[in-house]
Amino acid sequence: MGSVRALSSRGYEVHEASSGVEALEIFNELDGKVDIVVSDVVMPEMDGPTLLGELRKAQPDIKFIFVSGYAEDAFAKNLPEDAQFGFLPKPFSLKQLATVVKEMLEEA
Repeated sequence: MGSVRALSSRGYEVHEASSGVEALEIFNELDGKVDIVVSDVVMPEMDGPTLLGELRKAQPDIKFIFVSGYAEDAFAKNLPEDAQFGFLPKPFSLKQLATVVKEMLEEA
């Protein structure tokens, strides 16, 4: 996947998951040692908003970026009010992805 290569080439250690359920399993295998999650809103088995909710149970301040072809407000209403997340509308360039990831990681 281009996104994985783009982030890896910039020095990030990237773990790829094909679903929200798999992402949660990887997060648990890594004992929550994850700096940021980039997730599609719509995925098989568990959608992005549900994944964010599950991850916040273990790590309330987890940095999370949604990517979606839908408008942000189409799914944001299903999230807890205090949920912090970035948003990148599809289609996006790999440079845009890398920039959003870097900016979120640099936030205090």
